[in-house]
Amino acid sequence: MDDKELYSIGDAARRTGLSVSAIRFYSDAAVVAPTRLTAAGARLYDVRAIARLEVVRTLRDLGTGLDDIRRLLDGETSLRDLFAMHLELVERQERGLRARRAVLRTLVKQGGTVAQAALMHKLVSMSDEERERLIDDFWNEVGEDLDVSPGFVDRLRTIRPRLPDDPTAAQLEAWIELADLVRDEEFRGAVRSYLLETYSTPQGRLVTATPVQDFVHTTGTRIMEEIIAAYRSGLTADSPRAREVSVRLAHATAELAGKRATAEFLNHLATQFLLVEEIERAELRKETDAESRFDSTHGRYLSLVAVINGSPAGEGGEGPVPFGWIAAALRASASEATS
Repeated sequence: MDDKELYSIGDAARRTGLSVSAIRFYSDAAVVAPTRLTAAGARLYDVRAIARLEVVRTLRDLGTGLDDIRRLLDGETSLRDLFAMHLELVERQERGLRARRAVLRTLVKQGGTVAQAALMHKLVSMSDEERERLIDDFWNEVGEDLDVSPGFVDRLRTIRPRLPDDPTAAQLEAWIELADLVRDEEFRGAVRSYLLETYSTPQGRLVTATPVQDFVHTTGTRIMEEIIAAYRSGLTADSPRAREVSVRLAHATAELAGKRATAEFLNHLATQFLLVEEIERAELRKETDAESRFDSTHGRYLSLVAVINGSPAGEGGEGPVPFGWIAAALRASASEATS
């Protein structure tokens, strides 16, 4: 193209891929003015004007507004800043579409009404503060005067959903279900009833006592991870490593009970682990009422929170605890200590 040559509006349209009417519109909107007008009023465009029209076409294809294009062509903003601003807009629209998709999917599954649609849209549009208040309200009602070990409800309420800034459709759907559940009085009552019946018993109080919970979630967790890793590596229960990590678990358990990890204590703990293993086997052979209640109450809350937080239940765990293997390692250590 000749820098000095002028082209008719039809030529400009063919070179830019724009329609003649679109070029006229951009001229009338003071976005790209013609280089010159003929005596008859026909619009003529030079190479520079055609290049500007090509920029306009590209930006319009990306959804950029005329005011932003005009500012760019007038030198009031840079192309990089314009793209960054537009990217932010597109990402915001994408999040909105994702939220709508989650709402629509849920409504299709449930055969929802217009009122439910409005509620679900409100749930996915909540601010972080609103979500926190909703979960606080849930635990305040569930935990009020709950006859369990002090501090246990406070520990439970720390397990809460953290919806990310850019959630997936699955996370949004999980949040819609959870938010709907925790607002439901029947679900709140069911969770409260389950926690009360499970943890107000003598055994439940022992398990939920603060020292036990601190051990389970700190020292006990770390030691158990080492035990499972040793078991998975194929080590036999009487290997030095197996005995070392199992005895460390025994020492931590004995300290928690205010006792010493003697050979007698090791054998007693081994017996307890074998008992737990037998109980677990029995539980696998039948689904108990407690299990089904857990799955529909507190267990459902936990599984939905896991999905929302990006760690779906059943994924990324360390696997089942090898109670029988630990018991054998403890007995091997006890035997060595008395020999």
